[in-house]
Amino acid sequence: MNGSLLRGSDKITALNKIGQKRAQLYKKLGVETVGELLKLFPRGYIDYTSPVAIADAIEGEMNVVSVTVTRKLMPARIRKGMTIYKLVATDGETDMTVTIYNSQYLFDRLVVGEEYLLYGKLTVTGRKADMQSPLVLQGDSEDLIQPIYPLTEGLSQGMLRLSVKEALRRIDDFSDVLPQEIQRRCMLCAIRYAYENIHFPKDNHALSVARERLIFDELFMMSLGMQMLKYKNRESNAPKLRSVSLQPFSQSLPFELTNAQQRSISECLKDMQTGCSMNRLLQGDVGSGKTAVASACAYAITKNGYQTALMAPTEILANQHYKTLCEFLNPLGVTVCLLTGSMSQKEKNEIRSLIREGKCSVAVGTHALFQESVSFHKLGLVITDEQHRFGVNQRSALAAKGESPHRLVMSATPIPRTLALMMFGDLDISLLDELPKGRTAIKTYGITGKKRDSAFGFVAKELDAGRQAYIVCPMIEDSDSDLKSVIKYSEAVSRTAFKNYRVGLLHGKLPADEKERIMAQFQRHELDVLVATTVVEVGVDVPNATVMVIENTERFGLSQLHQLRGRVGRGKYQSYCILITENMTAECRHRMEILAHTTDGFKISEEDLKLRGPGEFFGSRQHGLPKLKIADMTQDIELMRKAQREAQLLCERDPYLEDIANAGLKKAVEELFDKGSDL
Repeated sequence: MNGSLLRGSDKITALNKIGQKRAQLYKKLGVETVGELLKLFPRGYIDYTSPVAIADAIEGEMNVVSVTVTRKLMPARIRKGMTIYKLVATDGETDMTVTIYNSQYLFDRLVVGEEYLLYGKLTVTGRKADMQSPLVLQGDSEDLIQPIYPLTEGLSQGMLRLSVKEALRRIDDFSDVLPQEIQRRCMLCAIRYAYENIHFPKDNHALSVARERLIFDELFMMSLGMQMLKYKNRESNAPKLRSVSLQPFSQSLPFELTNAQQRSISECLKDMQTGCSMNRLLQGDVGSGKTAVASACAYAITKNGYQTALMAPTEILANQHYKTLCEFLNPLGVTVCLLTGSMSQKEKNEIRSLIREGKCSVAVGTHALFQESVSFHKLGLVITDEQHRFGVNQRSALAAKGESPHRLVMSATPIPRTLALMMFGDLDISLLDELPKGRTAIKTYGITGKKRDSAFGFVAKELDAGRQAYIVCPMIEDSDSDLKSVIKYSEAVSRTAFKNYRVGLLHGKLPADEKERIMAQFQRHELDVLVATTVVEVGVDVPNATVMVIENTERFGLSQLHQLRGRVGRGKYQSYCILITENMTAECRHRMEILAHTTDGFKISEEDLKLRGPGEFFGSRQHGLPKLKIADMTQDIELMRKAQREAQLLCERDPYLEDIANAGLKKAVEELFDKGSDL
């Protein structure tokens, strides 16, 4: 048996009983080295520490019982390839039968007179208790908390446990890169202890201590990476703005800026006057006035002789920003132009020429602004809308078109502050946490499907008054059955409840230009009702739309429901949101109450975080961060705060981890982040 010491970088084939064939199975689990095997953390555990008496076991549920085998019965071969093995065991008070299917190996292992811990479901017929296909542990085993690993076909829990045990025994390089002072301050265990007890915990306390250390490490490394990006961004030389009076801008607006808008504008201007690149996230609820803040920044940049580029994820949003910016800036002599993919070649060439020659101060567009054919005369500010649709590693493509321009990122997706610091840790954060004056709250109601007809009757009254309505149906990406049901639903309401009105259908599988066309029709009131999937979540302003009906509410997160609700209430009319569910559970009622009583997107996102649990909050991984192996940003909030604080303190002393004492840390951070990362 090979017992030489191993390093984490050694191939997994260095372990006993792992040849090339089995190594391929491990590769499916993302494991190619010994170190990666030790980072294949258990997805759960079987706790054998508290066995129950057979008489107290809960029928039909998984139980642990401690028994002694009293006798074995004759195997019964019931058909070709199927043999049933039975034995009788007792806990001293009650007997039970143990049934094993097709495993002579397990049957032979169980010795009469020996004590075992069995884990399985108990069934009781009359007075006879039976446990079928239990997991078995020797009665004198020291590993009473057994790990359960993610598997692939061809690998068993037993194989993984043996390999992990061997790796833990033979590994030589548990070098602890986390500084000792941080370990002491945060009261964290040693790294070897953490790995040993995450896989084979001595008890539940040891497991808890091990988890805390490994979760902290992961969140700390990620926070360090984001802090390093922030320092890197600050070092770049950007246009140093001279102070500009914003009075002409403020006075020309048709409304009064909120305190939050004024504060955010001041934060941006302060950043842009330092000579270092501004990298700021402007986070605000739907309708909180982000575009006014962006316009103020563009005005200040223009007055300093530089250009602004604003990029939106869709043409219709780019069009909307263009109109708003023209309204705010044209009266002040600031030229705004629009560049989108659907323009004719002649139009594109004309706009590119204006941008190149500096005759256009603010260029608004879609990804068309990224193209090599677009060059700026003097780019000073890049604004991106709905940044969560782009990701960490894509933040610099447009910025590369200028000499380190300032960057402002706008997001209408409220994210709890702790998560925002992790997702956008390379950016400073400005919050628009109040709505403009005069905005009326959207009245929100939760109903069951039985009241759908009366809800549709209410919608019809709004339509008769000249208003418009959205009806949103859930659809899981790439689910043909969901798409068919959305199409059928649209056809059904067109024939019944809304047969006298113009109904349109919008979903993600439509070509981009078709989506733009339908949304534009709705905006021009050529459609009365728009049946849509969540593709309208990041939509345009339709001030005339006053009702949002959302079907199957239970299939959406709270934050998403709040985002959808924000599509109405954009004009002067009272607006309504009707949430419909077929299954009014206690949780569903609680969620509806939160939405009915709260319009603050940040509070709603905090509630969403509490309710939705691990992995659900973000949906698909669009935020561009490294994939976490053990930490969960929606659950480990307190540890995340600690990790962020410690990362900040360390980076203040050594921003790029150049100190020789931090070399191991730097390597660990670089390994955690994707290869294409800005790090």
